[in-house]
Amino acid sequence: MARVPTGRLRRLAHLAKTSATTGVAMLKQADDVATKVERTTEVLSNMRGMATKVGQMASYVDGVIPDQHRMVFEKSMAKLQSKAHTSTSSDIRRVVEEDLGAPISALFAEWEDEPLASASIGQVHRARLPDGRAVAVKVQHPGIGEALEADLDNGVVVKMAIDMLGMRRLEADRFHAEIRERFLEELDYRLEARRQAEFRALHQDDPGIYVPEVHLDHTAPRVLTTELVSGKPFLVAIHAREQARAQHAATLWRFVYGSMVLGGWFNADPHPGNYLFGDDGRITFLDFGCVEEIPMSRRQTVVRMHRAAAAHDWDAARAAGRVLLETRGGAYEERALDYLLQILRPVSESPFRFTPEYVRHVVQMFKDNFKDFGKGVEGDGFVPLPPGMIFLNRLQFGFYSILARLNAEVDYRAVEEGFFERWDRMNATGAGAPKAG
Repeated sequence: MARVPTGRLRRLAHLAKTSATTGVAMLKQADDVATKVERTTEVLSNMRGMATKVGQMASYVDGVIPDQHRMVFEKSMAKLQSKAHTSTSSDIRRVVEEDLGAPISALFAEWEDEPLASASIGQVHRARLPDGRAVAVKVQHPGIGEALEADLDNGVVVKMAIDMLGMRRLEADRFHAEIRERFLEELDYRLEARRQAEFRALHQDDPGIYVPEVHLDHTAPRVLTTELVSGKPFLVAIHAREQARAQHAATLWRFVYGSMVLGGWFNADPHPGNYLFGDDGRITFLDFGCVEEIPMSRRQTVVRMHRAAAAHDWDAARAAGRVLLETRGGAYEERALDYLLQILRPVSESPFRFTPEYVRHVVQMFKDNFKDFGKGVEGDGFVPLPPGMIFLNRLQFGFYSILARLNAEVDYRAVEEGFFERWDRMNATGAGAPKAG
């Protein structure tokens, strides 16, 4: 256990060293890469904050790490998905008691100092409320707010994340304010509690989707208490029979795109540690700290685009794509629309089986577009991504990589028809998504 390093220059030095050693290792033999990556994992785990988030993304998004080194990276970096460095029990107890205003013994009938899991912002402890209900208590790492601010002020981790997706420095500068706002929101567990309650209400009638209940009376800015839920981790779920994997993939699609269309939100942190898989096929969804709202006009455009792709109406799909990306013609528009049609293949070619090769191709298309057009040459029609789209791409690549690991054939067109029917009813009656009571 170690405290989060918070100094801006100290964190910058850690990151600079990590980036340099890993980059050099990429040019050497695999054994050397493995050693360097192990050290990188240790550094990112100890730093927590945005550094851990970057490592988590590298561990599961296809197309980020060169193919010849991907297995080495995944094996080492996967540790960051559920087990970053932990904070000391005394530090954690102090945060809980300061935020909830009472001793642990008065707040909980039982409290386990050994954490269930530790991630980039906080760690989770098992406890029991005075009325006997079992709960999971997420507590922020002491100093994590200062550390996250330091990373954002340095801009180094933002650049690492943007570069990982092949976007140019100008995009990192342009989106810095948006990235800063989203990640700093993760420090407010009261906001996360409200969002989790909204997702729970939205999907309350879907037997395949479960969002744990939030206990607001035991929640504060740095402490989030929810119902304790058990389930199998993703690494177990990917080895189930194909019928079960297909059911999981369909449920994930309903949750991700159903939330976007029906609720107007997407959870932009899709890493595998946020899912628990039940024997009955139900998936429990965790962690609603990084959530992006989608305006109604964009939701309507997404629906038009998906329905057009399902009907093989490519003119309509491209027209919707122009609206979504706010393009202005030229060579960039053509390439951007080709990319959109590529990511719509699971619907247009349904039933569809995601593969790592397909996801790497999608990611590479996105990178190539920014490489070839991001210089802003007059006449090529390049336009920056509209606000909110950088996190949508983070979701897209991570989510598709997860579906590729499930490796199951699914009729995604039929899955979408289910929640599009609900969308039509909502629009016909003027009723919005259900709100948390």
